[in-house]
Amino acid sequence: MYIGLDLGTSGLKAVLTDDSQAILAEATAPLSVQRPASGWSEQNPSDWLQAAEAVMAELGAAQDLGAVRGIGLSGQMHGATLIDKAGDVLRPCMLWNDTRAYAEAAQMDANPVWREISGNIVFAGFTAPKVAWVRAREPETFARCDKILLPKDYLRFWLTGEPVSEMSDAAGTSWLDTGARDWSDRLLDESGLSRAHMPRLVEGSDVSGELRPELAKRWGLGPGVVVAGGAGDNAASAVGMGVVEPGQAFLSLGTSGVLFAASDAYRPDAPSAVHTFCHALPGAWHQMGVVLACTDALNWYARLVQSDAQTLTAGLGALQAPSETVFLPFLGGERTPHNDPAARGAFTGLGHATDRSAGTRAVLEGISFALADCYAALRSTGTQIDSLVAVGGGSRSDHWLQMLATVLNLPVDVPAAGDFGGAFGAARLGQMAATGAGAEIATPPPVDRRIDPDTSLQAAFSDAHARYRAVCSALKEAL
Repeated sequence: MYIGLDLGTSGLKAVLTDDSQAILAEATAPLSVQRPASGWSEQNPSDWLQAAEAVMAELGAAQDLGAVRGIGLSGQMHGATLIDKAGDVLRPCMLWNDTRAYAEAAQMDANPVWREISGNIVFAGFTAPKVAWVRAREPETFARCDKILLPKDYLRFWLTGEPVSEMSDAAGTSWLDTGARDWSDRLLDESGLSRAHMPRLVEGSDVSGELRPELAKRWGLGPGVVVAGGAGDNAASAVGMGVVEPGQAFLSLGTSGVLFAASDAYRPDAPSAVHTFCHALPGAWHQMGVVLACTDALNWYARLVQSDAQTLTAGLGALQAPSETVFLPFLGGERTPHNDPAARGAFTGLGHATDRSAGTRAVLEGISFALADCYAALRSTGTQIDSLVAVGGGSRSDHWLQMLATVLNLPVDVPAAGDFGGAFGAARLGQMAATGAGAEIATPPPVDRRIDPDTSLQAAFSDAHARYRAVCSALKEAL
């Protein structure tokens, strides 16, 4: 058997699988976020350890864990966990959505060397600017720092006693030479750091260490259980959904929207705000386009018209040509391709005929066009998408999925019911590390249905997309 642990922002999820990858048990422990000041977002790493104890106890109550051979890890990216020489945490972990280091990020990004080596814009949420903030404002803490660990890697440190990271998560720190799959001495030096501050690097499917005997005994596991390198959350989800080969991609329609494409080559294009990171498997990379408000924008509109998202989308009927109404979904800034935290949303082209249903369609169209712009940014780097799997809450609306298929000009596959997310992908990586298996066991889930583009409406949606882009440009000029 194999265990996958996915350390998210709101909870730690665990799944237990067998050799055939059937899920035998699962458990979740909630986590809370502290926001002591505007733009701050923190968690206490000790809470992660308590959550791990809770989910392991729940798995152990459901199944005898004596046959477990491997554990894989997945986790929220970009967090800065600072520990001293004794392994003690020096301050709360600053999370991926902590934006206090925006000035440090801008200063770093203004130096071309960061994009040249890391392949990405230095965003405020990345790890390096957060540590620069600590260096400037908490110098005593910075001076005591012995190692800087990402959230899941601190969990690993507790599980194994080894400070180790892996390529997919490390690529989101801004310190990784993403093409070379190694820490960059130049970028570390720019931060007043050295390799001594960094964990050892492995591939996500490699063994990173063994579970400490005292934990194995407490949880009912045998000796020699290996812990895999694991992956950042999106890369782990990709392993869970079988998106590991060039041409494969998934579209996550959650609070934010993510278009994730696997690649066998390193093709960075930082100015497009495309994320170019290492994948969790050797010799593989991935690219992501990110829309900050996806179902979040639909839920905002639902509250505005005193309804809920499911009711709004259920009553739309067949797909129809867009109206003149245009919606920009930039409720809290935008990532790909705009890289503009100050961008804000808008409705234009409103008329007497704009009722609640027309507004709903405009919102879905605006999000779809934003995702199409992500796709265009990925294609501009040479990334090709041949198959696309939709997941997340938004994938329950066939109307929206057909709109997306039409706008993207790609068929969209909807997987059969099941959990193919980060924890499942982590369990697969644990199985790879324990058995020596590779990408061949990261198979796509069974497809429940395929939704094809509506070719009769593609010209109308193309025209509407052009209006959307014109509104984006005009409002950017005006504001």
